[in-house]
Amino acid sequence: MEFFKIRHDIPFMRHALAFNIVSLITFLLAVFFLATKGLNYSIEFTGGTVMEVNYPQAADVEKIRKALDARGYNDYSVLNFGSSRDVLIRMPLKPGQNSSELSKAVMEPLSAQDAGATLRRVEFVGPQVGRELAENGALALLITSIGIVLYLALRFEWKFGVAAIIANLHDVVIILGFFALFQWEFSLPVLAAVLAVLGYSVNESVVIADRIRENFRKMRKASVTEIIDNAITRTISRTIITHGCTQTMVTSMLVFGGPALHYFALALTIGICFGIYSSVLVMAPLVRWLGVRSEDLVKPLKEKKEEAVV
Repeated sequence: MEFFKIRHDIPFMRHALAFNIVSLITFLLAVFFLATKGLNYSIEFTGGTVMEVNYPQAADVEKIRKALDARGYNDYSVLNFGSSRDVLIRMPLKPGQNSSELSKAVMEPLSAQDAGATLRRVEFVGPQVGRELAENGALALLITSIGIVLYLALRFEWKFGVAAIIANLHDVVIILGFFALFQWEFSLPVLAAVLAVLGYSVNESVVIADRIRENFRKMRKASVTEIIDNAITRTISRTIITHGCTQTMVTSMLVFGGPALHYFALALTIGICFGIYSSVLVMAPLVRWLGVRSEDLVKPLKEKKEEAVV
């Protein structure tokens, strides 16, 4: 399925050096912000108090947030838990304050707002748990990266695996750089979005790599630059359809999902935009600069003829 068909190949590789310089600058800025500002971790990582509050009817999450805002609370999260009548509230502990004191202080405005509100449980999440979550997240990222490299190396050639993982990690670091620059809250849903982007971006890289391999078989007299330009041009319509549909759903979460899904959808939005960019203007040029040749992907015609005679 195609919305349109481009008759002449777009010379992407002609401007590959300029685009890669932009990518390098963006990547270094992201690393700089991560090193200087760091991530604004949620209480899942830093530790805090988790409270489950039950209501006799469907809870109005927005009213709960307004009640907490009026008491001067910040850096908290409120979301439905299990059913529309149950609410999960996560809050960081202030110095010299314990979970019991915090839960009583939180329940005061909520009980004044709705006398039927009852506190079901209070749990303290220690920083040790947060450290384990961060380590497990980094380990998941590492294992995923290794798996992607091995998959592309086996399916295509090692140059594609190296180029794709550099391009995909470029997306991940830039997402983290945005969260560090603007000090957006980095929570478990955001970590899930980052891992999702890593897998989502490699899909576009695989499509382009597959078309490059196909072109090496069809366009035997063309140069590597012409083959890559043709591969990218022929997949543009598919890229627009796929990423456009995905971004439409993500945008609906961003606009209508509320605070609970806001940063999750924001991370996906950044990842989708840079995922297209990296697959086309980072992965493909790297494959060319690593010296990919038709012999890497397609057997020479003479060798095929000799095999047929035998």
